[in-house]
Amino acid sequence: MSGFKQALLLLLLGVYAAHAGATAPPPPRDLNARAGFDQNLGAMLPLDTMFTDAAGTKASLAHWMDGHPTLLMLGYFRCPHLCDVAQQGMAHAIAGSGLRPGNDMSVLFVSIDPRDTPVEAMAKQTMITRMQGDANAAHWHFLLGDAASVGALSRAIGYHYFYDARLDQYAHPAGLVIATAQGTVNQYLMGVNYVPQTLHLAVVAASHHTLGSMVDQLVLLCCGYDPATGRYTVTITRIMQGLGIGFVALLLLMFTLLKRHRPDGAP
Repeated sequence: MSGFKQALLLLLLGVYAAHAGATAPPPPRDLNARAGFDQNLGAMLPLDTMFTDAAGTKASLAHWMDGHPTLLMLGYFRCPHLCDVAQQGMAHAIAGSGLRPGNDMSVLFVSIDPRDTPVEAMAKQTMITRMQGDANAAHWHFLLGDAASVGALSRAIGYHYFYDARLDQYAHPAGLVIATAQGTVNQYLMGVNYVPQTLHLAVVAASHHTLGSMVDQLVLLCCGYDPATGRYTVTITRIMQGLGIGFVALLLLMFTLLKRHRPDGAP
């Protein structure tokens, strides 16, 4: 091949490479830096931000939480993979938790995609209701918001995502945020598979113990939540605290019984 032809070929390859680079930029090198969670425990949700549900009703985040501890998941309705798996994981955990959406807690799925519509929100709600009827998805809220509302909410919970134009998809993390009825971020459950008992305890803890049985309260007393594993684990310190409280309660009970059965006139 002559020098002229080689130069021409290299020039054409360079133009093609430049064109390909301009139309299809590579994804960021560190996806975790741009698509992940910062666990902002104790942060306040922006309760005055406005969102629209599948029926077209627009109201504040506080309205959709309805004074209950809240399970919050972000994603988008046209997500081809991750969101469906995460939603099914949440539905399975709710079904096995013994808690009732709309009564014991509120369940919100908020779209990050401005192209999503109430029609797609309704389709997603219908699909989950059919696939996991005992999760009571009819009482979940599938919400859409403008960029300002979604941005405020995602920043509050430390949710990082970005749009990949090459794939026409959003890169985003998977996980559940549990908030108190007052709007404080109380806990995170990461990933797409959630243990029903862990979800149950997380909601009980977020309710400030207005929900749950005596057994739940004892478990929460003796176990601590590990954000790294997403599970409650037994801790020696909490066990000792629980035993100490139990011992004091036993002494008080014994003192009361002895005083009640003391003969009249006894010192």
